[in-house]
Amino acid sequence: MKKYVVELTSQERKPLEGLIKKGKVAGYKIRHAQMLLKADQGRQGPGWPDQQIAEAFGAHLTTVERLRKRFVEEGLDAALERHKRQNYTRKLDGEAEARLIAIACSEPPEGRNQWTLRLLADRLVELSVVDRISHMTVKRTLEKKRTQALAK
Repeated sequence: MKKYVVELTSQERKPLEGLIKKGKVAGYKIRHAQMLLKADQGRQGPGWPDQQIAEAFGAHLTTVERLRKRFVEEGLDAALERHKRQNYTRKLDGEAEARLIAIACSEPPEGRNQWTLRLLADRLVELSVVDRISHMTVKRTLEKKRTQALAK
């Protein structure tokens, strides 16, 4: 038994069908509209199972489940949009980026020829620049700074 059941009213179906026919909107919105129409358990809907919807639209099963959940909890407009990250904060501000670059340009630790991304991440934590940080965040930051330096 599904926890989040999509039952579209005729007032909800019309804009979805219009959105699909219009074709001048973002592809993901058209796809979300098509998925919602197929998931409709109401009188006019086909009520496809999630697995069938996922296969028909080349989506993951979880995507269909989350789409249904967003429709039921947040409404039609929210279901048509992509889910936005809410709590994104930058790990490294300008001062922390400067510290990272200074460390990367310094002599590597004893027994090493060069700094690795993981060593740089560990050193930032050791120096209490950040409480924790991924080596991939270090990589993206260094790449960003390198690109900015090359553009000048």
